[in-house]
Amino acid sequence: MSVPVTSALQCGWSGRDLVTWWWDGRVDLSKASASGPTSRLYSELVAQWGAVPPGGMGLRVRVALPGDPVIVAGIAIPPSAWSALRRTTTRRGPPSASVAWCGQVVELAERLLARGHVFPELVAEPSRLWTAKWHAVRTEELTERVAALTARQPPAVRALAPLDGGGPPSDPRAFTEAVLDWTVDHLARSALRTTRWTAPLKGVRGREATAARAMSSALVRADSVVAALKPDAELALTGVADALHLLRTRALGQPVLAARLRLGLPDDEGEDWPLTIEVYDRADASRWCTADDVWAVTPLALDLAGAERHLPLLDAAVRQAAARVHGDPFLGPFVAPWADAPAPSRLVLDVVGASTLLERVTELEDLGLPLHVPGQLLPVTTKVRGAARPAAQEGDGRLGAKSLVAWSMVVDEHQISDATLERAVAAGASLLKVDGKWVRLDATAARKALKELAKHRREHAEVDPATLMRLAAEAAEHDGGELVASDTDEESAEVASSWVRALLSGLPDAALREGHGPPGFEATLRPYQRRGLGWLQFLAELGLGGCLADDMGLGKTPTTLAHLVARPGPHLVVCPLSVVRNWQSEAARFTPLLRVLVHHGNDRLRGPALERAVAQHDLVISTYGLVARDAQQLAHIPWSTLVLDEAQAVKNAHTKAAKAVRRIPAAQKLALTGTPVENRLGELWAILDVVVPGLLGSETKFRDRWATPIERQQDLEVAARLRTLTGPFVLRRTKADKSLVPDLPDKVEQIAWAPLTKEQGAMYQAVVDELLSAAERADGMQRRGLVLAALTRLKQICNHPAHALRDGSRLAGRSGKLARFDELVTDLLEAEERALVFTQYREMGELLQRHLQEQFELAVPFLHGGVPKAKRDRMVDHFQAGEGAPLLLVSLKAGGTGLNLTAASRVVHYDRWWNPAVEDQATDRAWRIGQQRSVFVHKLVCQGTLEERIAQLIDDKRKLAGMVIGGGEAWLSELSTDQLRDLVTLDNGAYG
Repeated sequence: MSVPVTSALQCGWSGRDLVTWWWDGRVDLSKASASGPTSRLYSELVAQWGAVPPGGMGLRVRVALPGDPVIVAGIAIPPSAWSALRRTTTRRGPPSASVAWCGQVVELAERLLARGHVFPELVAEPSRLWTAKWHAVRTEELTERVAALTARQPPAVRALAPLDGGGPPSDPRAFTEAVLDWTVDHLARSALRTTRWTAPLKGVRGREATAARAMSSALVRADSVVAALKPDAELALTGVADALHLLRTRALGQPVLAARLRLGLPDDEGEDWPLTIEVYDRADASRWCTADDVWAVTPLALDLAGAERHLPLLDAAVRQAAARVHGDPFLGPFVAPWADAPAPSRLVLDVVGASTLLERVTELEDLGLPLHVPGQLLPVTTKVRGAARPAAQEGDGRLGAKSLVAWSMVVDEHQISDATLERAVAAGASLLKVDGKWVRLDATAARKALKELAKHRREHAEVDPATLMRLAAEAAEHDGGELVASDTDEESAEVASSWVRALLSGLPDAALREGHGPPGFEATLRPYQRRGLGWLQFLAELGLGGCLADDMGLGKTPTTLAHLVARPGPHLVVCPLSVVRNWQSEAARFTPLLRVLVHHGNDRLRGPALERAVAQHDLVISTYGLVARDAQQLAHIPWSTLVLDEAQAVKNAHTKAAKAVRRIPAAQKLALTGTPVENRLGELWAILDVVVPGLLGSETKFRDRWATPIERQQDLEVAARLRTLTGPFVLRRTKADKSLVPDLPDKVEQIAWAPLTKEQGAMYQAVVDELLSAAERADGMQRRGLVLAALTRLKQICNHPAHALRDGSRLAGRSGKLARFDELVTDLLEAEERALVFTQYREMGELLQRHLQEQFELAVPFLHGGVPKAKRDRMVDHFQAGEGAPLLLVSLKAGGTGLNLTAASRVVHYDRWWNPAVEDQATDRAWRIGQQRSVFVHKLVCQGTLEERIAQLIDDKRKLAGMVIGGGEAWLSELSTDQLRDLVTLDNGAYG
């Protein structure tokens, strides 16, 4: 049996591959074999055209032979042979008709490419794969050319079966178009393979841009399958495919149309809501017409279609829109009249149907049917409003320690009754007429607001100012609520309202009444101190506490004493041991009439004796350590004021000291600290929870609402809201503000770089290698312990090998940092200046003490935590008096707070603490009120080591200080091994 086949068919029969060959003819398949006549024909083909690799054109077809097995065939013309297809003659004579026909297809495809009449298309295949292919743009000219090619199809081409491998014979025209598109696709890929072509899709963003890049790659590669994207990329690919469709449609001169729905407003409250279908131009949404225009073929419809032949496109758009919305399970019942309407256009909805439609806007968008809504039906806010008025009217109309709050419901800034909103919610309608106009409610928010209203009326009918602040912040942030002040008397209401506005927006200095030194205060306060005093007095009137967070050295102690001397006692001051004497001397100096009792030491008073002594004194000074032990006794005394100096001591709310001060009752609680946030934002919560309990809610709620967004996401908006909430209770001024302390000299900070010696470098590298190896194997707490221990050892090596080894070995000549330190000491000795030298390690301080004796013959005192109180006081007095050595060694933690050391004009940080707040506190021992000279701060850093990276991190944390963000040291132990490697690895140039 023989059968006509087209040129370039790869034939197979009964599972046996035969040959690939190139001309028309009839093959006796019963005699075909790999070594038979077909083999000879194949050899001739190779001699004439060159080898034909498999996978050429690749179109699979089937040729059905009556009474015989099916032959699977496929066009196998490789791109390398396309130019030869257009030859008019060969060594064997003219090419066959089918070869000549394929040459004409290639010639047409090349002409289309040269003119740019090709277009990419993104197609979702049944296998859930997406493919990207090039197609010819179907212009009128191309339609004529395809028709001519189809008419010239030789019998062998016409005998090909459907491209899908089955079914009746294919349409000759469809086969011509398929072969043309296949040829265009391969020619385009060959032309673009060496370029960096990307699809020119304007306005594509986000995931769609990623999908467009993947499609562009698939249009250049031999494989047309779009590279695998994330599971949620289906929508993005659909968007890109739609964008391509729009471009192609416009290229053909057809209007790009889509349908939408428009909801109108009823004239009166009891009337129905009109809903219409519209068709619009997707390129210009201002060009549109209604479905009625389409059926009546009005001038608007003709203008939108562009030509009469395109009117069916408008008809199809309207009918598709009606079918889509009718198929929606929720909206279908409301638009049922459209189901059988010969010309669907306009219908009416009741208020529930209109509400349902508005709630399904997203679903309609997914159906490709945007809903046009009147502007006044945009969702409005539904919020709970609280009107606060004094529970007991004060003489000046201010809100007092307790306020009565009347809670009501507000929709679109208009108060409505609870019943009106409840009926609307119960009916399932989100549309409501308020003050003569229709508004649209957020049904979920309305239901939530009703619950909040009931809760506030039940739990917050009478509140204190701190609770009022917290409720206002929470309502504004999450519930859309608000709090205002009110009073039956118009003038009193205005005073109260002003107070609430000032309180809720933070209290700027300009809004505060300046306080004045009361009788018994023997000093002149600076202007900013008077404003601080007025702020303390203002809070006291309301029964509120606060945190005076002025920089170290700006005089928080005298400001607080001026406040205490005007209030009846007793007052309790809790502070670190190192600051007790400072409070004694400052009280004696500024408020000599205050009777002061120091509650400290083994011989301190207890029980009834303590209570009698407190009754005979105005001011009691104690320490955090002692308060933790005597909390039960101190809690039985009704204190007028509790002052927490250096309040960072209670930054951890779970320590014994923090728990103790919470138990001590006081009419007003005040915190004094230059660093309300040292490491973590939770420290601010811990301090304010003592002085203004309830303001920031529970620790867990604070972490979820404030700390996590600010610290992890660096959310500036959340940080701003937190500053607004805490602003009235935290008064923060810095010495960098020259308007506060114009006579305070400058502070000049600089890094003193130092190289490592070879000995230090070798020790450093050994620790790094050991750390990285161990960190790869360890996890959890074990890994964190390894990391922190190694980082500490690296810092010690940077200080001095003898510090890391702790072997008492010689000091000179072994540390680049110590050599740089010697240069600084020599310089300040020549300038006859005095300096403070801070180190966080007691061992390093003792080594420096020994080195200064050996190198400079200086007996330098060392103030650390083990020095008794009397001795440390003598050290400070001698240094301030200019006696003894011009240097004072200070342990960072033991001497970083509560000391006045203005005799020093130089500060040296031998090793840097990784917390900028603590480092600044230490520097402020010298840079404070009373300093007459500029203060130069030298920070020793070993270049190329982790110290350099830590220096950069400290600078970054200072830049974020306005956002009150912190991380502390714990984050270092959580680094990945790669991050750890970047942190500790030595850079080039680390060695001297």
